[in-house]
Amino acid sequence: MQQRQKGFTLIELMITVAVIGILSAVAYPSYQEYLIRSRRVEGQSLLSEAAVRQERYRAQNGGYTDDVAKLKLPHGDKSEHGYYTLTLSGVTSTDYTLLATRTGAQAKDTRCGDYTLNAAGQKGLKVNTPGTRDQCWR
Repeated sequence: MQQRQKGFTLIELMITVAVIGILSAVAYPSYQEYLIRSRRVEGQSLLSEAAVRQERYRAQNGGYTDDVAKLKLPHGDKSEHGYYTLTLSGVTSTDYTLLATRTGAQAKDTRCGDYTLNAAGQKGLKVNTPGTRDQCWR
C-alpha cells in the first residue's frame, strides 16, 4: 500500500499568498483613511477646549489672550496625541481666531485642511487648505 502525503502544494500556497496580498492592498489604504478621519476629531476638540478657555479668560480678565500658554490647556499648544498644534490670531478685546494646524502623521490629510474657530463660534478651514467646512466639520 502506498501512503498518501499530507500538506499543501506549492500552487495552493501561492494562491493563498496572492489572495492575502490583494486583500492587504485593498484594506491598508482604507485603514489609513479611517485613522486620518478619526484624528480630525482631535483637532476639533482642541479648538473647542481652547474656545471655552478663551471665554473663561475673558470673563476673568476683561479680554481675550493672544498667548496660548495663558489658556492653560492640558497639553500646551498641542492636541492630546500631538496631531494638531494650536495658534491664536486676530486677537482683540472682543474677537479671536483659533487655528488647529495638522502636524506629524496628520499632515498627510489631503481631504480636510487646518481647522479654524472664531469668537462667534464660526467653524471653518484655513484658506488654501483642502476640503469644505460641511465635509470636514461633522
